[in-house]
Amino acid sequence: MMPVVGADLSKRLVPDELWELAAPLLPSFAARPQGGVTAPCDERAVFTAVVYALTSGCAWRHLPPTFGTSPATAHRRFTVWTEAGLWRRLHRAVLDELGDRGEMDWTSAIVDAASVRAKR
Repeated sequence: MMPVVGADLSKRLVPDELWELAAPLLPSFAARPQGGVTAPCDERAVFTAVVYALTSGCAWRHLPPTFGTSPATAHRRFTVWTEAGLWRRLHRAVLDELGDRGEMDWTSAIVDAASVRAKR
């Protein structure tokens, strides 16, 4: 199911190929300790709203209602997904997919010095 936002914008932000990689990585939501469950919503719509906020710099509270999800839901899911390591796993899945297609040149790499421990 497509989000309420325009199909062309949605497809540009989250093409089907990206959604196929991201959907299985999204954590499922269980019952809350105080009872009840997270209200069901269109996960792709929420994911698209999150991608929009992250790529446009839009404040969560200013997310357009055309995404079909509330700013609070989008921010809450972003927080849960971040804590679950979604972005790191999705990045790896995209790189693996590009490598499998032969669209990634693995002959050189740049390593971020912040992630490499200094020798003592």
